[in-house]
Amino acid sequence: MFEDIVTPLSLSMPELRGSLIANVELAPWTWFKTGGLAQAVFTPADAEDLSYFLSHLDPDVPIFILGQGSNVLVRDGGIEGVVIALGPGFNDMSFQGEIATIGAASLGVKLASAGMMVSVAGFSFLRGIPGGIGGALRMNAGAFGSEIKDIFVSCEGIDRQGDLRTFALDDMGYTYRHCGVEGVIFTRAKLRGKPGDQEQIRKEMAEIAEARQATQPVNTRTGGSTFKNPAGRKAWELIDHAGCRGLVMGDAQVSELHCNFLVNRGHATAADLENLGEEVRRRVLGASGILLEWEIERVGRHKN
Repeated sequence: MFEDIVTPLSLSMPELRGSLIANVELAPWTWFKTGGLAQAVFTPADAEDLSYFLSHLDPDVPIFILGQGSNVLVRDGGIEGVVIALGPGFNDMSFQGEIATIGAASLGVKLASAGMMVSVAGFSFLRGIPGGIGGALRMNAGAFGSEIKDIFVSCEGIDRQGDLRTFALDDMGYTYRHCGVEGVIFTRAKLRGKPGDQEQIRKEMAEIAEARQATQPVNTRTGGSTFKNPAGRKAWELIDHAGCRGLVMGDAQVSELHCNFLVNRGHATAADLENLGEEVRRRVLGASGILLEWEIERVGRHKN
């Protein structure tokens, strides 16, 4: 258990409307279903509430933004400071022609489905990306030949001082699985589709869903792609070549279906998963001379 910081924070922020809870178990919040406690979790009521919280928060208190938990490994010692989880106040979505305005907590697959219903194409690739729009903005998420920068128009975010900021495409510094904007919590985005046929969009989404089901361990405790693809190479091929397919450490395993996925077989600790990932990196380096870069974000403290 962490020291209680919720009581003094609540007293210093009398107009706070969101939920602020101490010592929250984070394993249920993540796809890996493992990891330690958050010292505090704040779920703001809306963007104004988030701005109020950040403007009154001591800058020395660390924060971490937790989205849908699909691309994060929370270490067993937990996360010190405040974990900010965007909730229903950030789930809005609307269309104006081919432009979708969408809250950061909304799921990418819901945008793809909503686009289909109004015959707006260009969002189908999001059917293949687990997680929310905020995380997709943060890492320039991509799949099936498209990525966020291809549909990005603008977004809003709130910085650590509580100030609302707006970003155009050139401001984002997008490269492969990377965004150059730091210290900002994205809250809403405008994304551009294109005219499409509803049945064709439906077909594209179904094909993507079938491809994921056939090639990825989608019904397991996993966190999505573990490592970034090196330039001109596929991470899974390098991992397979290094003999890591099915490799086990503790109760963590390299997926036998797609070896760029790590799987919690039921009782893996975060340490099991991270140590397995590091062993994969070591073996790939020895076999190919390439040091894989983590795509999954590892956060928090190691357990003593």
